[in-house]
Order: sequence, then C-alpha cells, then structure tokens
Amino acid sequence: MSSRDGRPRYLRLAEELRERIVNGELPPGAAMPGDTELAASSGLSRSSVRNAIRQLREWGLVRAEPGRGTYVREPRQRIRRRTTERYQWEKDRVLRDEAERRRTGGTEHDTGLTVDDLTFHAEYSQVEADQDMAAAFGLPVGTLLLRRTYWTSSRHETAPLSLSYSYLPYDYVKANTQLLSADHEPWPGGTQHQLFTVGIELDRIEEVVRARPPLPDEAELLDIEPGVAVLDVRKTSYDTTDRVVEVADIVFPGDRTELCFTTTLRRWHR
Repeated sequence: MSSRDGRPRYLRLAEELRERIVNGELPPGAAMPGDTELAASSGLSRSSVRNAIRQLREWGLVRAEPGRGTYVREPRQRIRRRTTERYQWEKDRVLRDEAERRRTGGTEHDTGLTVDDLTFHAEYSQVEADQDMAAAFGLPVGTLLLRRTYWTSSRHETAPLSLSYSYLPYDYVKANTQLLSADHEPWPGGTQHQLFTVGIELDRIEEVVRARPPLPDEAELLDIEPGVAVLDVRKTSYDTTDRVVEVADIVFPGDRTELCFTTTLRRWHR
C-alpha cells in the first residue's frame, strides 16, 4: 500500500479485496482470509481489518455467517432504473393489446430479466389517509385510500428486488371493481393501465429520492447487510387535470441499485 495514498488504510485494503473478488481470485462462496492473516499481510491492525471487511459488507460483496466466518456473496441481481424513459415506456404500453402487455413489465425493464425469471407478490388493503398522505394528495385527513404493497423477486434469489407501497384514492378507482383487490395481479400494463380503465391519463410523474437506514423489517426482507442504506423514492403521479392520482414509496437496496437520470438540454440559438 503506497504511503502517498491519502485514503484511509482500511479503505485501501477493502478496495484491494474487492479487486480480488471482482477478478475471481476470491470466487463466490469462498471464505475470506481471517483477521489475523489480513493484519499480517497488510500491516494493519485487526481493528482496521475489521473496518475493511465491514466496508465489503456495505458494498454487498461479502456476508458474515455467525460462528463460521465471512464469505464472498454470489453476485446479486442489479437494478438499473432509467427514470427519464421508464414512465413514457409504460404510458406507451397502455394502448397496446393485452398479450403484449403481459410479455414484460417495469421490473423486467429495470433488470433485463423475463417474466419467467420473476416471482410477484401483491397485498391490498383499505386505509385512511394520515397527515403525510393527505398532504401528498391534497385531500383531507381520513380520506379512504387503496394501499397496495408489492415486491418482486428473481427466482434465483430469495430477497425481493425492491418494495413498493402504492396509494390510490379509493373514490378514483372504485368504478372498476377489479382494481380493488390483488386477485388480478400482476396486472398487465401496471398502474398506468389500471388508471386507464377508469379514464385517468397521467400527465407527469415526480420522484424525490433520499437515502436512509432501512427499517428492521425492510433490512430482513431485502437481505441487507448492516450499514447498507436503502434508496427511498417518493413517486407522485399527476393526471391531465393536475390531480395527484397515485403516491408510491419505493424502497430499493442501496448495494445493488442504480438510478439513472438523463437530462436533454435545449440548444442555444445563435
């Protein structure tokens, strides 16, 4: 390790170990060298070595198994959410026939997986709007909402790729009784097509992203290592009359998610 490198020494060790994992020298399932061995080979204290291993866990590269040691993780399914094109793609798909809508969905768009690669879960309930949801919709506290909880998993992994908590004003969707229960999920065409069946067209979608520690149940369900943050996306959908028609909180594991934003800039006229 070069003494001229200004990074903390534990981080340099973590990056060297990451390179060994990425290039296959430490393959998936391999036991990581122990603290004593790493301390001796790197010249660092065991405390610094433990910090390096903790960093690898936060990157999602290794996992600790109590009583056994630390092991290289199998590569996790990654999510690349191209926000600027995703929702127009969904809107265009609304007007296509059911067979085509059933062939692929938003998760497939974000991961490159196919329908057959995925396991889908949905739960529906009716709730009254609390202060947060009432403010988000611009409706009175206590307004009846339809709450949908979704998660989708790769058939090759146990942990979901993300969690989504979606809210719709009950009065906006009650005209189509098929929208009121999870019996018809996964719905071909997703939420935009569901809203289309009750005459709602989306005009725009706003997303606000923040990083935060996971809640205990989120960490367990998403199989997140200690120290890994989640990306919490508050998605607000407006219809063509400027009403808020859906509010969704989407939770992504920070160690395997990329949010990609592309902004096209107007050219100068000279």
